Amino acid sequence: MGPRKWRDELYPIYENYLGPHVVKNPKLSSPHSEGLDANVHVAGETNHVFDIERSAAALFGLVTYGVHMTVYEKDDDGTIRLWTPTRAKTKQTWPGYLDNSVAGGTPSGVGMFESLVKESMEEASLEEDLVRKHARAVGVVSYFFRTDTGWLQPEVEFVYDLLVPRGEDLAPFQPKPQDGEVEKFELLPLDEVVKRMKAGLFKPNCAVVIIDFMIRHGFITPDNEGDFLDINTRIHRRFDFETYIPR
Repeated sequence: MGPRKWRDELYPIYENYLGPHVVKNPKLSSPHSEGLDANVHVAGETNHVFDIERSAAALFGLVTYGVHMTVYEKDDDGTIRLWTPTRAKTKQTWPGYLDNSVAGGTPSGVGMFESLVKESMEEASLEEDLVRKHARAVGVVSYFFRTDTGWLQPEVEFVYDLLVPRGEDLAPFQPKPQDGEVEKFELLPLDEVVKRMKAGLFKPNCAVVIIDFMIRHGFITPDNEGDFLDINTRIHRRFDFETYIPR
């Protein structure tokens, strides 16, 4: 594996990948969870088995998790534009490829929404209060990523949308590179995003999230896409196992 790929970041591994994703010192951070008991979200800590170095998870075929957010603008006529970053050429993985507006893994001990808040500031200079107010959890995608050598890496991405509100100062919503992981951000019409996806310029799992976005917003439908059911099944799939440890 070599030291170049070492990330020095721990990922949580769960006994049941479909079970509760527990965080240490749980805290309800989503603005839409107000008034709920924290125990609703953390139904016990038995599901968390151990932590593993991030770069090693793929070696064992362990399910990894991330958060991906699409920041977009929508005109009165329905035209949509996505804020699209170009990954820095110094990135350890997929350097120079296009990405989702905000994306990152979920390290051990950090909840999904907290991970999103952290990544939004670190990668895109989006302020915490702005993300907490406007980000919306819209679902999840799950898939097998197949490597060049044929290995299968199961991945789950928790998906969020952030619609830039009309009539407000747009400057705070404009992503800007912060931690050196992003080279630049571009506000691209959806048609241009699709064109670049077809050209293979996007990191593959980010293209999956954009396809999910297009389905949810009615751009890909059963009437205009013959493989609609196959696509949906492939990006919302169950893996061929449910537990790592026999009960």
